[in-house]
Amino acid sequence: MSPVTAPPAELVDLDDTKQLRGAFGAFPTGVTVVTVGGELPRGMTANSFTSVSLTPPLVLVCVNKDAVMHHRLNALDDFSVSVLGAGQETVARHFANRSRPVGAGQFDAVDWLPGRVADAPLINGAAVHLECAKWGVYDGGDHTIFLGKVLTAVHWPHREALLFSGGRFRHCAPDHGEGRAA
Repeated sequence: MSPVTAPPAELVDLDDTKQLRGAFGAFPTGVTVVTVGGELPRGMTANSFTSVSLTPPLVLVCVNKDAVMHHRLNALDDFSVSVLGAGQETVARHFANRSRPVGAGQFDAVDWLPGRVADAPLINGAAVHLECAKWGVYDGGDHTIFLGKVLTAVHWPHREALLFSGGRFRHCAPDHGEGRAA
């Protein structure tokens, strides 16, 4: 049997945003919809989201400075995050589409519910809902890092999260008990 040869590694040109995006996209992430309320509610698909701290409970989301959501997050004191479930690719695509309606009309295409404390819609069917108070804002190059203190968290442990890797939506493989982290 002949050994299988892997394709050679590619050196990424850091000035080529397409190549750099491809390299960054090799790291699988969850997919969220970040929302704000107020007079102009807004939602945005984001995969640049992560937990930061347990005490206090902090999360962050990175938003492009040119995005409408950036301006809304700067203006408001709170936001919400819905960690999308494995079957919610259409929801992710909807909130990534720049031609969706503005204001409350963009939520007409999805099933949502009002938050308990933050004035921002939460997406039904998500694996997790987080309502956050803005804790800090930091420069991140062409993005801004919004740090939020979690005010409420609701988790549906039986729902698998939607994943994104290599420019495509993905799903977790069924768990057969192997390879569990300690």
